[in-house]
Amino acid sequence: MKIRAVKTLAVLAASTVLAACGGSMTLESASLPTPLVNKIPMHVGLKIDPEMYSFSREEEILGKRTWSVDMGRENADLFIELFDHMFDEVTLIDGSIDPADLPIGALVDTSIDAFEFSIPEQTGTESFAIWIRYRLKVFNQDGDMVANWPVSAYGKSESRVMAATASLEKAAVLAMRDAAALMIMKLDQETGISSINNEPVEATAAAPETPSTANQFTAGGL
Repeated sequence: MKIRAVKTLAVLAASTVLAACGGSMTLESASLPTPLVNKIPMHVGLKIDPEMYSFSREEEILGKRTWSVDMGRENADLFIELFDHMFDEVTLIDGSIDPADLPIGALVDTSIDAFEFSIPEQTGTESFAIWIRYRLKVFNQDGDMVANWPVSAYGKSESRVMAATASLEKAAVLAMRDAAALMIMKLDQETGISSINNEPVEATAAAPETPSTANQFTAGGL
């Protein structure tokens, strides 16, 4: 028991030292395992906020050290990959495309509302954590907004099993997988997107046991 206590204190001290030195994390890959869902039978347009292609945050921790988190284009890729699994057809829309010119049943505009991260030095634990709130706005064929859905996601990783930056990267991946799980289960329920063009949606072939959990997406990746 005494040896275990000494080891725990040593790990916590090491985590604090790593956090105190500051650092940076760049996320290079956060691919999702293929979800087992039946596709919603419609053609949607997907509009991604340009910030999501190069999303980063920097924070001074307790007025001492600076930590930076660079998500790269992984937030954008999350929606591109996920919607490809969820809908029959997806068209990525940028500023050069007028959605009114496309034969789409709905337009989904995605962005990031809020982003926070924490390190062991702040929480007094061995955990790195990331919280993201995405925003999904759904528009019908007439351009009227029919839904405005905030999607909150959370990921946490223990620093005792890997380096500090790797722990923060793992937390980011888990947060994104948490968001993906929630959207797979709740997108149609929360936005009513399938009813926009009055096409029925089949029940999913498989669904997580509990809502908003990153555990559904632990296979592969980090």
